[in-house]
Amino acid sequence: MSQTYQPKKRKRHKKHGFLVRQRTTSGKQVVQRRRRKGRERLAV
Repeated sequence: MSQTYQPKKRKRHKKHGFLVRQRTTSGKQVVQRRRRKGRERLAV
């Protein structure tokens, strides 16, 4: 039996969270673009 997706909040935030985005220039650009677009959630 193969195991289906078992979501983990911690892993999700560690990989795609706001603080991770802020660490790199390109990550900051991602947040900036999403702000400009008017996204309700900028990161996970």
